[in-house]
This record gives sequence, structure tokens and C-alpha cells, in this order.
Amino acid sequence: MLALALPLLAGGAFAQAFPTKPITIIVPFPAGGPTDVATRIIGQKMAQGLQQPVLIDNRGGASGTIGAAIAAKAAPDGYTLVMLATPTLLAGHLYGPTSYDIFKNFTPVGTTYDLPIVMVVNPKALPEVTGLQQLIAKARADGGKFNYTTAGAGSFGHLTTESLKNVGHFDMQHVPYRGSAPAVTDLIGGQVPMMFSDLIAVLPHIRSGTLRAIAVGSSKRLSLLPDVKTVAEQGFPGFDATSWGGMLAPAGTPKDVVARLNTELKKALADKEVQAKLEGVGTFAAFQTPEQMTARMRQDYERWGKVTRDNNIKNQ
Repeated sequence: MLALALPLLAGGAFAQAFPTKPITIIVPFPAGGPTDVATRIIGQKMAQGLQQPVLIDNRGGASGTIGAAIAAKAAPDGYTLVMLATPTLLAGHLYGPTSYDIFKNFTPVGTTYDLPIVMVVNPKALPEVTGLQQLIAKARADGGKFNYTTAGAGSFGHLTTESLKNVGHFDMQHVPYRGSAPAVTDLIGGQVPMMFSDLIAVLPHIRSGTLRAIAVGSSKRLSLLPDVKTVAEQGFPGFDATSWGGMLAPAGTPKDVVARLNTELKKALADKEVQAKLEGVGTFAAFQTPEQMTARMRQDYERWGKVTRDNNIKNQ
């Protein structure tokens, strides 16, 4: 009986041993961006529970597909993870086939944060626009010549604006930039009058008064902008556009390892200090189980894929 029990005891000891060395989270975007900042906050807290260092490896490029491709080829042992963001999830629609399958080559660990998107206008260029319906009226009056900007073709701000145009039956001309920073700079300068941006990029300018927030894309108002109505509240019931992040492991990672990572992720996101730090940079802790994350991935992949096809959006 003892001989039969030894393999079981050894297996249990091995499973409990994880992790025995540092864990690396690949951030498939440059340092300093929302995904990078949020991952560092979360990873630092997870390291305490895992009792191992959590290292951040920035591998930016092509909407996160370069870093994701590296993670897809990593050993499925839980020591190499990747932080999924909405642009990476949708890359197959925007760039064409990738070297990996986002659903087949990865195992979800859990969602991590929501990154709200907010519609802002230059108050000097559009002094009369204080709400979404006023903006739509302005766009219709300009006969489709009204311009809006985003962080780039295929960005989440671009997809959200085109989705809103579809359901609102109005037109605007897209002026894409290469990143949020130059787009916001020209928005403040008056070269373009309006933008649908992630909250991180524009929150300081909203607070200073150089930009005016007129709508948020999420289904509920934001604690950081409690007086700004949602798109849904302004004539579009059910409208919900939120970019988000989630942790992935390579496919084949043992279930007990994924469960341990999920448990530590949940603990980290429940921590009040972590929540406060995330809100301080314009993101919000948003934990979901691997099963819930899988469902969210598929729902968003289909929904925003339809938007890209209906509006012929590509990022070549």
C-alpha cells in the first residue's frame, strides 16, 4: 500500500511546488502604456502570493501579435504568460491571419482590468457640444465632412466610433494618428475637434479643462467621471464598448497550475491598494474566471469582427 501511495504523494508534492522559479509575463506593447502599467501593478501583487518574482517582458509591435506569437511558442508550464489586450484579440480581423490561433494556442487564466473609452471634444472648437446628441446633430449638419481622430486605424477608438455611426445613422471622417499622444496633442490644438479615446490618455486633460468629456462607452458611468453620461443613456440603449485585458498561458498548461495562477490573480485584484493604483492610471480591476474570460473573448471577437467587416477596417 505504501508503494502504491508514493507516486500519488510525489505527484501532489510536485503540483504544490509551483512555482519554483520566477514567472515572466510578456506585455506585447511598449513600456508605459496602459497594458504595461496595469500588468506591473498586478504582477507585483501576485508575486507576493506566489512567493516568486514576476518579471515583465515588453515585446511590442503589430497590435500585440509579436509578443503573443512568442508566448504561444513558450513551454506550457505556467512560467511564461502573456497579457492579452483587446487589440491583440482582434488582430486577426485587422491584420489577417496570425502565426497562432488566439483560441487554440492559449489557455485563459483570467481577466485583469477594464480600460474605459471616453468621447472627448475640444471645447474651444465645439463650445456648443456638451452631449452626444449635440455632436451627432453637428455631424449631420456638416453633411459627413465632420472629422474625428483616434490613436490609429483599427484602434479600439476607431472601432467604437464606427460602431456608433452604424447604430446612430450619421457620418464622420476618420483622421487616424500613430498613437494616442499625437492624436490628443492635435485635438487640444484644434486641428481635429473630437476623439473616442481610452481614459488614460485624456483624463488629465479632462481634469484641466482643455478637453470636455461628453460620453463614456461603458454600460455604466465611471467613478472617475461620475457626471458624464454613458452612450446608452444618451439615446442608444444597450451600447457597451469597453477595452479590457486578460492573462493567457500557452495551451497545454496544467489545470492545477492555471488554477493557482487564477487564485493569485483573484486575490491581487481584490486588494484595495491594487484597485486604487489601477484607478489612478485610468483602469479598473475586473476579475473573471478562465471560463468567463473565454466567453468574453469569443463574444468580443465576433462583435468587433463584424464591425471591421461592415466598415472595411484594416490596419496594414
